[in-house]
Amino acid sequence: MNDGPVLVTGGSGFLAGHCILALLADGHEVRTTLRSPAREAGLRGALAAAGIDPGQRLSVIAADLTHDAGWAEAVAGCRHVLHVASPLAAAAPRHEDELIIPAREGTLRVLRAAHAAGAERVVMTSSFAAIGYGKILTRPYSESDWTDASAPGLAAYPKSKTLAERAAWDFVDGEGRGLELAVINPVGIFGPLLGPDMSASILLVKSMLEGRLLALPRLMFGVVDVRDVADLHLRAMTNPAAAGERFIATADDFMSMQEIAQALRDRLGPAADKVSTRVLPDWLVRLVARFSAAARQAATPELGRTKNASSDKARAMLGWEPRPAVEALAATGESLVRLGLVAPGR
Repeated sequence: MNDGPVLVTGGSGFLAGHCILALLADGHEVRTTLRSPAREAGLRGALAAAGIDPGQRLSVIAADLTHDAGWAEAVAGCRHVLHVASPLAAAAPRHEDELIIPAREGTLRVLRAAHAAGAERVVMTSSFAAIGYGKILTRPYSESDWTDASAPGLAAYPKSKTLAERAAWDFVDGEGRGLELAVINPVGIFGPLLGPDMSASILLVKSMLEGRLLALPRLMFGVVDVRDVADLHLRAMTNPAAAGERFIATADDFMSMQEIAQALRDRLGPAADKVSTRVLPDWLVRLVARFSAAARQAATPELGRTKNASSDKARAMLGWEPRPAVEALAATGESLVRLGLVAPGR
């Protein structure tokens, strides 16, 4: 490749690791940012365990979304940037600005550095959370839809993703004019882990396999495999038609938590013996939410709501073909067991 290194922000993350793996497999030189250089050895080990020893084709720069230091060095000489890093709290933050400010300002920090360095295109990882919350639709959500960030009861995470993506589009329409932007809006990302770092989606499966969810709220999620989301980032990076576009990444129709649990039981056998498929009535979730922080996260306006989204645009424009959702779920559980991150059965 003659385009210089591709920068992937937040290289220790679940999706970022798979983006790095896909880029290396495709012959690219890769540069990535880590908040702590001490994590480089773990990243290299995870990539090698997945079948690719990056050697000199991977370089690491220390940079944090909340500080300017390191970003000019990180983007220098890069034609393409995959901005994957984003703050995500394991629990609800004490104040929504704990997520919103780092997400928005971190995105702008990366875009400003890329623009100043003369990068051609940034592919930003946003989320379906920036599309499908705060309002009710009777049709599947599409890329033309936006989450209503002012909607009552909207959680901090979808608000942060919405405001960060809005800020990105405003930047390339204003002071960042000339920098191309493409945005990927994935639903819940599942699939094989490269190491012990887990996203919220992976933690959901881990909790199910460990039997810690004795009954399930009536919530629905889209499911997509992390390998397919990484592939979509590469397609959006190289396809001229992707500039200025958003792409929803979802494999199939949305699944209820009960359907996700049943898929794990069907595909994993004894390893999923602890997975419960019992469903909690909505009224009970709302009652328990008065006393439980975990239940309050479930007792959102999404409780009991049917929703769906379409990835037709990514399939038609970029030739993207994701794995079935059940394969992504099975790969999640299999890797958790293989890595010893969950007890296999009773």
